[in-house]
Amino acid sequence: MLVRDVVAAVDPRRCRLLGFAGSVAIAAGGMSVGALPVRDAAGPDDGWLGLVASYFGLVLLVAAWWRLGRAVRGPEPPEPRFLLVTLGVWAAPLVLGPPLFSRDVYSYLVQGTMAGAHMDVYAYGADRLGGRLAAEVPQVWQHTPTPYGPVFLAVARAAAPLGVTGMRLVALAGVGLMIAILPALARRGGTDLPTALWLGALNPLLLLHLVAGAHNDAVMLGLLGAGLAAAAAGWPLGAAALVTLAALVKVPAALGLLAVASIWSYRLRGRARLVRAGLATLAVAAVTTVAATAAAGTGYGWISALGTPVSAHNWALTSVLGRLTGDGPAWHLLGAAATAVIVLLVWRRRHRLGPVYALGLSLAAVALLGPAIRPWYALWALFPLAVAAPNGRTRRWAAVGSCVLALAVLPDGFEPDARQLTLAVCGGGLAALALLAWRTASRLRARTTEALP
Repeated sequence: MLVRDVVAAVDPRRCRLLGFAGSVAIAAGGMSVGALPVRDAAGPDDGWLGLVASYFGLVLLVAAWWRLGRAVRGPEPPEPRFLLVTLGVWAAPLVLGPPLFSRDVYSYLVQGTMAGAHMDVYAYGADRLGGRLAAEVPQVWQHTPTPYGPVFLAVARAAAPLGVTGMRLVALAGVGLMIAILPALARRGGTDLPTALWLGALNPLLLLHLVAGAHNDAVMLGLLGAGLAAAAAGWPLGAAALVTLAALVKVPAALGLLAVASIWSYRLRGRARLVRAGLATLAVAAVTTVAATAAAGTGYGWISALGTPVSAHNWALTSVLGRLTGDGPAWHLLGAAATAVIVLLVWRRRHRLGPVYALGLSLAAVALLGPAIRPWYALWALFPLAVAAPNGRTRRWAAVGSCVLALAVLPDGFEPDARQLTLAVCGGGLAALALLAWRTASRLRARTTEALP
C-alpha cells in the first residue's frame, strides 16, 4: 500500500474522537487561562500549563476538522446525522467550560444590565455602570458606547440576570437556529448537505467563538439564515422582517436585504421588477425597525453609535496600513470605497452567482476590508458560502482561512505577549503536531505490516 493511500484514508469516527480530545483540552486549559473573571484569572507564572493545554487542543480540533473534510469529500461521505452528532460531541466540553478567546461576553452583560436599568448604552460605556461586572470589560472598551442594535439589547437585558450562562444560552439558541436552517438553504443552493454542514456548522470558528465565546454574531446569523430561508420559500415579507431583525443585532446583516429583494424579484413579472421588490423590501425593513426599536425602548442612538472607534491595535488590513503610513482615516475610507465597489460588482453578477452566494462574497469583503476584523467576523461570510458556494476555489480559501483564523487568538482574549506566543506555539502547538505525526506513522506501519505476505 502506498504512503499516500494510508494518509488519504480517513476514518470519520477517529476524527470525532480526535476533535473531542481537542475540545476537552481547550476547555481544561481555559479553566486557568480562559476569559475568566479578573479575580479568578491565573497569574503570569500560574497559567503556562493551561496555555499549553488549550493550544494543544486547538491544533487537535483544527486537524480533526480538516481530516473530517477529506472524508466528507470522499467517495463515501458520512451521513448528516453523524456530522450533527459529531458537532454535539465537539461542542459539549466548550459549553461546560468558561468563556474563551474573547471577553465580549462581559460587555454584553454590562450592556444588558445598563439597558435594564434604563441607562443609555448609546451614550455611555461600561464605566458608567461601574462595579465588579464593569471591571471585567477591557479598558479599551470602558468608555465606548455599544454599536449593537436594539434587538440585541433586548435579548441581553433578558439574559443578563443569568450572567455568562444566560449569554451562552442566547448564543446556543442562535447556533441552533443556524443549524436548523442550514439544510433548507443547502437544498435551495444545490449544495451537498454533508459539505455544507462541514464548512458551516462544524467549522472551528463556530465552535470556538459562537459556542465557547458566546458572541452575539450567533443571533445575527441565526436570524439572517431564517430570513434567507423564508425568502427562498416564497415568504418575502417575513424574510425582510427577519433579516432586518438580524441587522438590528449587528448591522452587517443588512446586506441580506439585497438577497431578499433579489429573490423576491424572481417571483414578480413586468418591467422594473427588481426596483419594485427593492422598494417593498425597504418598506418592510423600515416598519420592522420602527416597531423593534419602539419595543426595545432604546431609541435610535444605535445609528450614531455605529461610529464607535475600533481598537488602536486592530490588525485589520486597513488599520495596519493606517498605522504604517500614519493616516488611518484615509485607509479606512479607501477600504469602505473598495468594499462598496466589490459589493456592486458582485451584485451585478447575482443572476450567475445566485443571491446567497453573492451575499457571502459581499460579507467577506465587509469583514476583510473593514476598519476592524476579528476571527469570528469570518463567519458572516462562511455561513452563506457554506450553503451556496460551488465546489472549487472559494470553498478551499474559506477552509484554509478558517484554519488560520482559528489559531490566531489565545484563550484569554487579550493581546498576546512574546512569552505567551512561545508557550502556545512551541509548547502546545508543536506537541500536538508531534502527536499527529506519531499517529500517522503508526497507521502507516500497521498498514504496511498487513500488506506484507
